[in-house]
Amino acid sequence: MNSRGVGAVQKASADSLLPAQPSAPLQPAETGDALARLLTERVKGSTEQYRRDQSAARERLDALGSPHAATTLHLAGALRPAPRAFLPPDEEGYARLKRLDAGLRTIEAAFPQVSTDIELCRLTCAMLEGAWRTRALAPPREEEQATDCTCPLCRHLPTPPARTLDDYSWRQSAGRPLAVKTWPYRRELDSVLTGGWSWTRQMNDLERDLGHRHRFEDDILVFHEYKRVIDTIDTARLTQHVESRLAENFSTPSARALVSGLFAAHKRSVDEYWLRQHHAGRVVLPQTNPLDQSAYSVLQMLDCLFWHVAPDTELWQEENLASLLLCRVIDDMADVRADALTGEISNFWLADMPTHTKAFYSACAIALVKYGCMPEAHRPMWNTWLLTTTIVWMGLTGRHALWFDGITRGLPPAEGCALCDLQPNPCTGILSDGTTLAVGPRPTVPALGTRTAELSARCRTEHPGAWALFDAELHAFEALHGPWHGDVESTWDILRRTYVAAVEASIAAAPPARAREIQQDAGVVGSERFHALHDPRTGREDTTLLAYMFGGAHPHFLWNATGYRPTGVTGDWLDG
Repeated sequence: MNSRGVGAVQKASADSLLPAQPSAPLQPAETGDALARLLTERVKGSTEQYRRDQSAARERLDALGSPHAATTLHLAGALRPAPRAFLPPDEEGYARLKRLDAGLRTIEAAFPQVSTDIELCRLTCAMLEGAWRTRALAPPREEEQATDCTCPLCRHLPTPPARTLDDYSWRQSAGRPLAVKTWPYRRELDSVLTGGWSWTRQMNDLERDLGHRHRFEDDILVFHEYKRVIDTIDTARLTQHVESRLAENFSTPSARALVSGLFAAHKRSVDEYWLRQHHAGRVVLPQTNPLDQSAYSVLQMLDCLFWHVAPDTELWQEENLASLLLCRVIDDMADVRADALTGEISNFWLADMPTHTKAFYSACAIALVKYGCMPEAHRPMWNTWLLTTTIVWMGLTGRHALWFDGITRGLPPAEGCALCDLQPNPCTGILSDGTTLAVGPRPTVPALGTRTAELSARCRTEHPGAWALFDAELHAFEALHGPWHGDVESTWDILRRTYVAAVEASIAAAPPARAREIQQDAGVVGSERFHALHDPRTGREDTTLLAYMFGGAHPHFLWNATGYRPTGVTGDWLDG
């Protein structure tokens, strides 16, 4: 087996820097400080080109109507306070950290180019071990969730429905099979999970191909993290292929994939360890966890840096980091109740931080979805399509709370709605100096473009009850995006079976079973239509409109995922 391969990593015998016994614990506060300091040192300020494009976008929107004074809301940067201290790991936790460190030392010896990634992995896993033990054993903290905050965001927080584990049978890692194969010669990889992986890369690579488009063999983390996918893949052959590739043609993303594989495996092992303790009755896991704003952000940042590799020149840019973090927030918004049921620790709505902070993060995600609809958002940076593809992928796999939890009884008013009037924002500075959101009257175009007018006409004919709202949202979308030039047939088929269907159900106060029907059909239409989003001529146009309707359009079904109701911790080993 090649000395640079996964097998060698697992068998490494290097001495660990981490203590193996609890008698010499690594101080958790020092771990958090070191992690926050490392990230702070790496973060780079927004580029001049990015600031120019932001200004151009603002001027274009202002030209559609007189600029109005806006309400502003500010959130401090997550890295300003260091993550709070946690209990040290137990003996098994130290043993896991020692094995991890041995593997990381082996990778670092072969690939010193990724020493920063390795140090991030080492520190984050130590923090994760401490966070789990603190959740299980420390006395509960004072409840920070209940507040009387009257800000425009908290006033709009929804009341969540009750859920049980059976409501999450759809939450499968492998996803539905795709109607058109992304990799026709690899049947076992033909799923929405891996199809979405390739799709995001293609969206980014159309102008600037970094060689990531089909390099799924580098994404070792996928095969550690998703157990049901592993069952259908010849992992021995895959490992051999990766090792030979690394020996012959080293790349930094390849080495990062090795680190991310170890991180994903370690996270899986510590999650399952504490769930076993809970199931055996040795500990009782509460429905909150000790992650504060800083700890949540740095934990999710490591996850995202590995999953969505940007060019080295852009890796630590603030705009890239904001996109990565809010991509995880959107995923957590939809998965919050399933994570409560399965015990997941790294979900922001379960984290121990004030409700207002969580509401602000959710609003930032919506503001970035809106910003991603603007053409100015996509010129300066390779990874700018990440959030738009993420929310569309969730919608087309049935994972999106838009269909599952978002069908409220009756439409809320749009006039004076802070979410409707939330201005597009790249949320640069969410880790460092903070982010300021603006709320003010949204611009609209006076007349629709040719293709959006056709979408509107179809809605008026086929679904007249939803037409007024649908047409208004198209006018707001084209103010952000400009004239739309997408595939009318494919996009209308998706929208009528997802967004329009959910709006009609809301107007009619449909029973909860209707939400499940729409959710299931969203997965079907995703299987049927997902391939159209790969079209280099119209795929980006289609994706942008779908992202807006799924993530920013009234009645803001995504926002309804911010609700949370405690339930018992049990489940299926965190699948997904």
